[in-house]
Amino acid sequence: MSYTYPTTAPDSASNPQPTDPHGEPSRRDFFIIATGAFAAIGGVLAVWPFIDQMNPDASALALASIDVDISALEPGQSITVMWRGKPVFIRYRTEEEVAAARETPLSDLKDPVARNENLEGAAPATDENRALAGQESLIAMIGICTHLGCVPLGEAGEYNGWFCPCHGSVYDTAGRIRSGPAPENLPIPPLTFVDDTTITIG
Repeated sequence: MSYTYPTTAPDSASNPQPTDPHGEPSRRDFFIIATGAFAAIGGVLAVWPFIDQMNPDASALALASIDVDISALEPGQSITVMWRGKPVFIRYRTEEEVAAARETPLSDLKDPVARNENLEGAAPATDENRALAGQESLIAMIGICTHLGCVPLGEAGEYNGWFCPCHGSVYDTAGRIRSGPAPENLPIPPLTFVDDTTITIG
């Protein structure tokens, strides 16, 4: 009996060869990986609306505000309150502190911009543009160092303003950066007077 051997190679599509563990992955492996990746992405997209709805919307954040009673403050004293999870320094400055801040030329400042949310545009960092309008002895600012987010110490440093001991940033009594690595003045949040003894932050 004679036997005729096949003269053509096996059809690789109908008879797939096993994947070489040390070689390239087969098309089947690629499709499995791609399908898994698309399923994972689809799962994330499906649950994202539920995660996102837990975040407060912009209007809720815009309305977040606190009223602060400043009736007990006397010249030379300061208090710290929390607003939106951030410390806010409120200081009743002495006449000498106000005078020293006003006599400082803008050319001596590292950051010449007021960083005051109550003013439009890039207003210059004069003491008048940093203090509370109508009560220039009072100043309020977010108490987070603009270098790496530390909380500076009050009534400290070369200018008797604020000093960040972490890396040596020094702010004056108007909250303006004077020396050290911090690049910007302490920011001033939205502020309004409710009456003579109460201010609203936010």
